[in-house]
Amino acid sequence: MSMGIDLKDSSAVRRRKTRIVRRVGCLSLFAALGLLTALPGCSESDDNGDGTSKVNGSIHVAAGKPAVGVSTVNGSIHVDDNAAITSANTVNGSLHLGSHVTATSLNSVNGSITLGAGTHASGAVSSVNGELNLGDGAEVAGGLSNVNGKITLTAAHVAEGIKTVNGSMSITGASHVEGGILVKKPSGEFFQIVREIPRIVIGPGATVQGELHFERTVQLYVSDKATIGPVTGATPIAFSGDNPPN
Repeated sequence: MSMGIDLKDSSAVRRRKTRIVRRVGCLSLFAALGLLTALPGCSESDDNGDGTSKVNGSIHVAAGKPAVGVSTVNGSIHVDDNAAITSANTVNGSLHLGSHVTATSLNSVNGSITLGAGTHASGAVSSVNGELNLGDGAEVAGGLSNVNGKITLTAAHVAEGIKTVNGSMSITGASHVEGGILVKKPSGEFFQIVREIPRIVIGPGATVQGELHFERTVQLYVSDKATIGPVTGATPIAFSGDNPPN
């Protein structure tokens, strides 16, 4: 048995890994650049003067003020209960909206997005690398989407469907999803090699209208007390009780 190393093969592996890293890096870079062009007021300064747009730093939005768009590159955005905003965008940082907030679109590249109880977003909610969490009674009138990160709905409503590539889902309580679910096929060797199989759970009392379409392998668990549309690309596994088997 030879214990030698084939330098030619090793070089090929290194070149392949380099291509994969570059591909993934480009995806994140393009997403970040796209969001940067959408950030209002971003310039060489760290703040536009009124605290609604920053390059470096977090933003806090209090209740009782006129609705404005808020954006930051490196920092989080926190919106108090009962406050109002238009759009909210961040590149590196989370978005956290309290209870009964009104907003339009919400976008993040690297960061989670949380909508508190009764919060309403009239547009789309999306993240590239980040979890999406919708609390009791939260509503998204547009679509809900990400590439990486778990998606959790607790008695929430999404009007224009849910899309992901590598995200698992937990749709529980009286959640209502219109427009179906789409889990897209990963693009690039990196995702196919390292990503775990998404776990999709439709809990008791939840409703998903429209097609549940899966372009990749998933674990799909559907409660015997849930209502779903037609399924393509996966075989639903029925379960009883509050939670599916681990």
